[in-house]
Amino acid sequence: MTDRILSNIAKHIQLSEEETIVFTSLVVRKTVTKKTLILQADEDCRYLYYVHSGALRSYYIDKDGKESTIMFAIADWWITDMYCFLNRKPAMTYLETIEESTIFQISRPNFDLLLETVPKFERFFRILMQNAYTREQLRVMENLSLTAEERYHSFVRKYPQIARQVTKKQIASYLGITPEFLSTLRKPEI
Repeated sequence: MTDRILSNIAKHIQLSEEETIVFTSLVVRKTVTKKTLILQADEDCRYLYYVHSGALRSYYIDKDGKESTIMFAIADWWITDMYCFLNRKPAMTYLETIEESTIFQISRPNFDLLLETVPKFERFFRILMQNAYTREQLRVMENLSLTAEERYHSFVRKYPQIARQVTKKQIASYLGITPEFLSTLRKPEI
C-alpha cells in the first residue's frame, strides 16, 4: 500500500532499504470519508498529508464567512497548512476531503525525526517547497494579469484531473469568482 508514496519520493531521492523502513515507520495510513474536516482553523496544525487516493481541498473562511479555496490535492500530492505546520502555529485554513480519501500523515515530531534520521528528506522536502512556491507565484501573477475566463481555461489546462474531481463551486472559489459567473464562462464548452 505504500508503493505510491515511495514512488513519489523516488522522483527526487533514492532511499536504502533501511531508510525506507524508517520512513514507513513514521507515517500513518488512514481512510477518511467524504466531507471530513481533517484540519480546522485555530487547531494545532500537527500533520503533513500525502494523498494516496481521493481529493482534498484547503480553504480559508474570512470574517464575513466567505470561503476561498487555497489549493486542491489529488492522488500523489502533499498538502497541509504549511506555514502553520512548519512554524508550529494554529492553522489558518481548513482541510477537507472532497471524496473518500486514503491519506498518509506524518506528525510534526515524526517529520523532525525523519529529517534528522534520513537527511536525504531535507532535499526531498526542499524540492517540494520550491515547486509549491513556484506554482503559487505563477498563480498570483495569473490572478494579477489574466481575465477570469483566461484563469479558468488555464486552470483546466494545467489541472484537468482536478477540474474533473471537484465541484464547479470549488473551482469558482479557487479562481475568486462566483459560481454563476463560472457558469457563464463555461457555456461555450457545452
